[in-house]
Amino acid sequence: MQTPAPTQHRCSAVVGRRAVLGGALALAACRGEAQGQPAERGPAPPLKSVLPFPPGASVMTGQLDDPAYVALFTRHLSQLTPEWEMKMEYILRPDGSFRFDAPDRLARFARDNRLRLFGHALVWYAQKPAAFERIDGDPRAFAAAYRNYILAVAGRYRGQAVGWDVVNEAVAEDGEGLRDSLWSRNLGRLDHMRLAFEHAREADPGAVLFINDYNLESRPRKRATYLRLIEQLLKAGAPLGGIGNQAHLNADLAPGEFTRSLRELASFGLPVHVAEIDISLNRARGMFSSRADLEARQARLYGEVVEAMMTLPARQRFALTTWGLRDGDSWLTRPDENPRPPKDAPLLFDDQGRGKPTFWAVADAAR
Repeated sequence: MQTPAPTQHRCSAVVGRRAVLGGALALAACRGEAQGQPAERGPAPPLKSVLPFPPGASVMTGQLDDPAYVALFTRHLSQLTPEWEMKMEYILRPDGSFRFDAPDRLARFARDNRLRLFGHALVWYAQKPAAFERIDGDPRAFAAAYRNYILAVAGRYRGQAVGWDVVNEAVAEDGEGLRDSLWSRNLGRLDHMRLAFEHAREADPGAVLFINDYNLESRPRKRATYLRLIEQLLKAGAPLGGIGNQAHLNADLAPGEFTRSLRELASFGLPVHVAEIDISLNRARGMFSSRADLEARQARLYGEVVEAMMTLPARQRFALTTWGLRDGDSWLTRPDENPRPPKDAPLLFDDQGRGKPTFWAVADAAR
């Protein structure tokens, strides 16, 4: 089927929201785009004033030294997720001691600016810290160290963290079962997850405890395995309280696929966190007439994400977190991920902190 021109995409989206934006404004915007002029939207309103659920982003401590970054973050967002400085690879030293300087700074920034703190992540299959590798094969020592780590980290932010990614990316990439890891070898494939949830609940009874994974929209087999894993954990009595959907998407994802996936995840009745969303332009594989057409697809997909969230009961809309704030902050724009031009642009704000069409798609979808 022929892909409509980018102007047609954007104009139909705007006209479809006439009741919200006003018919005259919508038509004027379309006329402007048809003449090659971008529609003037005015200053971007604070996203947290538009969305009926918390918007957030991942953060690294170095970004807090940039006043423009801090001003943009605090104007628009109400939740903070440490990008990697609350993971085991940062906190746990080779000798088994802990370092909390960076996560403490992020927690303090959240507290000082009245932001929700979301912890990420307690147990991740990819981590093989030396302190645990030394006791690999010693079940008793391993179980004790595992519990001690989770109690120390989750307990440190007890009463501040609104939730935790307790188990991160447990499903195999192809969806055929679960990943093997240092944790599964020593504590059991399902039991290491059940124990992690139990220890996290012991450390912080008030936090919502999440499982989290990615490629759920584009790989139905992986999504099905993820859903079975959630069922198994709940049946085993794990205090799993929420479902994380990372939503690292490509702009060519077929319309409706995200909505279908989110609906299945929400079927448990638990809070759902769109936890790490970015929508890549450069990884899209479809045939597009222009970069502008691809950007229009990206904006529509962001709108679909929010519209899908809006269909959930309010109690299930935990948060929407972008993985990075401005395009230049994204892992997708780092040289190893984006070695050749054009530079990817996966987020809601450009490098100057200006709201992009993706921002307006999110804002409009919530109105």
